[in-house]
Amino acid sequence: MESGVAEKRVFITGGAGFIGSNLAHHYLHTGNKVAIIDDFSRRGAPYNIHWLRQEFPKNLCIVKGNVAHDTEKLRIGIKDADLVFHCAGQVAVTTSIQNPRLDFLSNLVGAFNILDIARRCNTNPVLLYPSTNKVYGSMNSTGVVEQAMRYALKIRPSGIAEDTPLDFHSPYGCSKGAADQYFLDYARIYGLKTIVFRQSCIYGYRQFGIEDQGWVAWFIIAHLLNKEITVYGDGKQVRDILFIDDLIQAYELAIMHIRKTAGQVYNIGGGQKNQVSLIELIQLIEGITKRKVRYQFAHSRQGDQKIYVSDISKAKKHFGWRPKTGVHAGIAKMLRWIEQHMAQIREVQ
Repeated sequence: MESGVAEKRVFITGGAGFIGSNLAHHYLHTGNKVAIIDDFSRRGAPYNIHWLRQEFPKNLCIVKGNVAHDTEKLRIGIKDADLVFHCAGQVAVTTSIQNPRLDFLSNLVGAFNILDIARRCNTNPVLLYPSTNKVYGSMNSTGVVEQAMRYALKIRPSGIAEDTPLDFHSPYGCSKGAADQYFLDYARIYGLKTIVFRQSCIYGYRQFGIEDQGWVAWFIIAHLLNKEITVYGDGKQVRDILFIDDLIQAYELAIMHIRKTAGQVYNIGGGQKNQVSLIELIQLIEGITKRKVRYQFAHSRQGDQKIYVSDISKAKKHFGWRPKTGVHAGIAKMLRWIEQHMAQIREVQ
C-alpha cells in the first residue's frame, strides 16, 4: 500500500469466480483487506481460491454462502465494507431457460438482498454491479447487416449506447435486467452509491470456460484439448470482447470518480476496436497455434444476439477509461495462461 493511501475493506460476492477472483487479487495486491462469499458451485472455484490463498495468506477472508439465502453472512460482510462488488449469480442464458427459478433466486433475490442490507448500513459503501448486454434483447431494431465474415450494425455503427431501450429476452435477461434497475433505483430513492456496468464478453486469466458460458475461453480450451467446438448459428455473430485487466481498471476508475458515477450505468466492453465474430476468433486461434480448429455448426440458441458492440464513450467521458488490450494480444495472453494450467482445466472439464 502506498504511503498516505487509506486501506480499503472490500467485499466480493462470487469472489471465487472468474471476475471475482481477479478483483480479489487486484485489491489484495494493492494492500487492501478482502472478504469473499461464494457458494462454490462453479467447478473452477476451488482452484481460484487456492491461488488467492497461496499469493495472499493474510488480509483474505473466505466464507461459503449463498446470496439468495444467507442474509446474515451478507450483512456481516457488507456492514464494514468500503467497496462491495456483487459478482455472484447465475451466468448462462441456457441455464436460465432450463431452470428459471434458480436463475431468479440467484440473480434477482441475491441482488435485492445486497441492496437492502447495504441501505441499512451506516458505512454507505460503493456498490458496483456487473450487469449484462443481454438487457438490450435481440438487438433486431439496430439494423443488422450481414457481411462475409460477420454481422455489422447499420443504425448504430459506433455501438450500443446506454439510452438504447431495454428489452429483456430469456429468464437470464429478465433477472439481470431487473437487478440492474434495482441498483439504479436504490441510488435514486435511498442515495446509495451504486454503479452498474452492462458488460459485454469478458475474458482472461482464471476463466475456466465451458460451452454455455465464457465462449472465448471455451474455444481456446476445446482447441487445446482437441475437442470439436459446436458453433451455434452461422458463426458470424459478433461481440466486443474485453480483457479482464481492462475491466478491473474500469472498475477502479469508476470508483475513483464516484461523485460522477454514483447512480449511473455504463456499457463496458471492448468497443469498436475489439469486436470479433465467432469465425474470426477461430481463425485467430488457428493463426496463433498454427493448427486447425475442429468445429461444426448447429442451430442458433434462444436468446442469442447476432451482434452486440458496446458504445463506450460515456465511460471515457465520465472517468477517462478505454481498453488497452487488443484482441490479438488478449487472446495470446489467454492462450498462454490456459496452456500453463491445463492440468486444472482438464479436471474442471
